Amino acid sequence: MTNQLHHFLIDDYILAALKEDINEEDISTNAVIDAQARGRVKLLAKEEGILAGLAVFERVFTLLDAESRVSFQKADGDRVQPDEVIAIVYGKIRTLLTGERVALNFLQRMSGIASYTRKMADILAGSKTKIVDTRKTTPNFRLFAKYAVTVGGGANHRYNLTDGVLLKDNHLEAAGSIQAAIDKARAYASFVRKIEVEVESLDQVQEALDARADIIMLDNMGPDTIKEAVGLIQGRALVELSGNINLANLHQYKDLGADLISSGSLTHSAPVLDLSMKELSHDPE
Repeated sequence: MTNQLHHFLIDDYILAALKEDINEEDISTNAVIDAQARGRVKLLAKEEGILAGLAVFERVFTLLDAESRVSFQKADGDRVQPDEVIAIVYGKIRTLLTGERVALNFLQRMSGIASYTRKMADILAGSKTKIVDTRKTTPNFRLFAKYAVTVGGGANHRYNLTDGVLLKDNHLEAAGSIQAAIDKARAYASFVRKIEVEVESLDQVQEALDARADIIMLDNMGPDTIKEAVGLIQGRALVELSGNINLANLHQYKDLGADLISSGSLTHSAPVLDLSMKELSHDPE
């Protein structure tokens, strides 16, 4: 997963969002604003949180008009407080108003994910366990969501279905057993791909170990069972915890010896960070 949002990666998604919002024109803005009028507007924080997606915010305006520019006073990963100025956007007023909602939609959602992730990463600080995301993302927003997780101090699980082998309960049932599923996966997949298997009992942990799984995901296990499983595995595979783990209960899993905790809540339940564009003024430059 990239930790940089290059234009060739993000432009198609941003253009699709702009087309969804604008269609033919911004009739409200075009009706009252002269086409050549220029101005500036402040990007302000309305609550405390972690910023992520400033390059995406900026790109919305430069795609609408290449002469637009943004002067940033903060960077991705910075913590902001209410009323802090994050940036000033310069350009044609029509561009500033037309791009406002799409730019904020990206930035608010990405910053919300980064802020939520930072809270979870802080809980795990001092332990060996890393917080990682899942594929439970809004369609066509995965690139931005997973980037925001890394900004918040988390790590990325597989990006998509091609990225790695993860054998879940339905795979195992269809294959007949953990051993059979892993054998088939190892024969099919490239040697560079690790094989992860989801297990729900200590008996399945042992079967996954016997089949030489690279990563064992302990799914929906309680703390006591997790401790037993980690003791059984003894470092012979990476240990991932999963299943309804979120900000409210994460502390229960901090010191159980797992390598990873995956949480869909990072990307499907993080509230947006409240930001706004205010104090629009004319600028003759």
